[in-house]
Amino acid sequence: MAEVRFYHLTRTSLDRALPQMLEKTLERGQRAVVRASSEERVEALATGLWTYNDRSFLPHGSLKDGRGERQPIWLTTQPDAPNGAEVLFLTDGSSTENLEGFALCAILFDGHDEEAVTAARGQWSGLKEAGHEVTYWQQDDAGRWSQKA
Repeated sequence: MAEVRFYHLTRTSLDRALPQMLEKTLERGQRAVVRASSEERVEALATGLWTYNDRSFLPHGSLKDGRGERQPIWLTTQPDAPNGAEVLFLTDGSSTENLEGFALCAILFDGHDEEAVTAARGQWSGLKEAGHEVTYWQQDDAGRWSQKA
């Protein structure tokens, strides 16, 4: 079963936090899938991964690019992982279906959006009941993540 981590975004936006987490994933030699709730969000994430840092970009692709098996980061709305990813990132309340095959699932949710918080609570309960190891993470004042539960 996948380890599931909930990241409560209160100090950093998704657009800032996700690229940093993806960088760490690639540094560890792992591949990632980022599951979003809409194709528009996939496009916005793709643009963000090209432009989030003036010195570099994160190599990624999506269905419109094809060749999923070659992409270190795959952006999708579907429960697929053509790149054989070990790490799954869920954004925008994306479905927690099909966690099989992933070592880690990171659920990022906006702590300033009450609907997102409520959805994350529901996901937490469902994943706990399903037997997943579930942890909760918050950022400190310096921007570092620490486990709170």
